[in-house]
Amino acid sequence: MTRVEIYTTAFCPYCVRAKRLLQRKGVAYTEIAIDHNPDEMHNMIGRSQRRTVPQIFIDDHPVGGYDDMVELDAFGRLDELLGLTVADEQDPPT
Repeated sequence: MTRVEIYTTAFCPYCVRAKRLLQRKGVAYTEIAIDHNPDEMHNMIGRSQRRTVPQIFIDDHPVGGYDDMVELDAFGRLDELLGLTVADEQDPPT
């Protein structure tokens, strides 16, 4: 199963949007709030080399922020990274 982690803060509208996109796709994720947790913030910066939220990781692969995730989705790459498939792609009609 694909593991998704998202670093967030409480008042970040892009964090909310990123979580909604994942929820619409039916993907479970682990949210790591960095508001009052400097250790997690330093962990996020070390993993992503970025200081902005959200920072999204799929199976330890740094995706980036919300805009990066939406771009992947627009080009059809997000579902692949998330391990999602369309039934038609799995079982083409004969």
